[in-house]
Amino acid sequence: MTEEEFDAFYHASFSRLVHQLYALTGDFSEAQDVVQEAFVRAWDRRSQFFAADAPEAWIRTVAWRLAVSRWRRAKRGWELLRRNHVDQPVEGPDPNHATLVAALKQLPEAQRQAIVLHHLCDMTVDQIAAEADIPTGTVKARLSRGRAALAKIIGDREGEAEDYRARS
Repeated sequence: MTEEEFDAFYHASFSRLVHQLYALTGDFSEAQDVVQEAFVRAWDRRSQFFAADAPEAWIRTVAWRLAVSRWRRAKRGWELLRRNHVDQPVEGPDPNHATLVAALKQLPEAQRQAIVLHHLCDMTVDQIAAEADIPTGTVKARLSRGRAALAKIIGDREGEAEDYRARS
């Protein structure tokens, strides 16, 4: 089979084979991968490939075998992982961190961005202004308003927690 014949065969049958393998595997990207790999293997054998009675059947068979091999390898990997897995307790989030994240979510996006970049990413006001393409005065205003809003939100939450503790 010449390169042109192989190219024509590829274009004529690739999509059909992918859909057939998708129906067999249930995973479209996996079907694309195994059909592509089968065509690569056929390319290496293209001189004797067209002599086969049904080249499309050969591609489909190779692709199916590749899919089964991948499935077996993945299954074996999961079994090993499950067998050798040791449960390690994971600590929950720090209450202060959870409070901060919840408070940040309540800020307008521009204020939240300024607060996070300045206080968590250690960026200067000038760096934030350059990145956001805004004047430094705007960054300072967003930081000021954001800090005030955070203080109010976090203060309200702490007040609610103290009220709850007092009632209990």
